[in-house]
Amino acid sequence: ENDGGASRLTCKTDHAHDTDFVDLQKTVLLAKALDLRSLEASSKLSREPVELDQTRVGRLSRVDALQGQAMAQEQHRRRQIELARIEAALRRIDQDEYGWCLKCSHPIAVARLEADPAAPLCVDCASGS
Repeated sequence: ENDGGASRLTCKTDHAHDTDFVDLQKTVLLAKALDLRSLEASSKLSREPVELDQTRVGRLSRVDALQGQAMAQEQHRRRQIELARIEAALRRIDQDEYGWCLKCSHPIAVARLEADPAAPLCVDCASGS
């Protein structure tokens, strides 16, 4: 249950809230965001509308192009979701809220943050426990 952040007073020594750890996680998050933005820029052409001129492209080639476009659009959607998660984690770092579960306000395990630096929830809340 949410204790209004009272548990934060007793957990200040938790490694996940150590300045060096948070700085490292911020560096990792910024690098991931840069990589995602770079992928977005390089894949922009593959998300553009497919040319339907049958004199230039055969029917099977058009189907392949449409499938490629659909896959590129889905990758774009997923990258946008991940970028939003990263940006939210960076805001939590700036607001000294990083490493605390958004649902129960308990600390998020270091191993979870190392595996997913943008994780907003502890394992229990993420699994619905």
